[in-house]
Amino acid sequence: MQSASPAECQLVEEVLAGSFLDKLPAHLVGDKAYDSDALDQKLADEYDIELIAPNRQRRSQTQDGRKLRRYRRRWKVERLFAWMHHFRRLVTRWEYHIENFLGFVQLACLHILLRHL
Repeated sequence: MQSASPAECQLVEEVLAGSFLDKLPAHLVGDKAYDSDALDQKLADEYDIELIAPNRQRRSQTQDGRKLRRYRRRWKVERLFAWMHHFRRLVTRWEYHIENFLGFVQLACLHILLRHL
């Protein structure tokens, strides 16, 4: 748990270390806050992960448009999280046990799925 003051690109390694995945992803999609040559190099060297993030306005383009297509599709995930914020029990986590919280997340996803069929 970190305060709100560090930049997001400084917290990437903690997120990867706390990952519950068996294998880390080959590509990591981030927004403009992740545009850092040092972070690109570190993820490539230590974790073998390709960082896909658009460049900030005052920098030259370091990625071609083909890689940024993945970045453009991130809205689907962000839209899902926005829909899940309509469920008050998920926004304010009332559940003490993670199994109960996971059940409510799955119930919310099922409700979203049935609503959009």
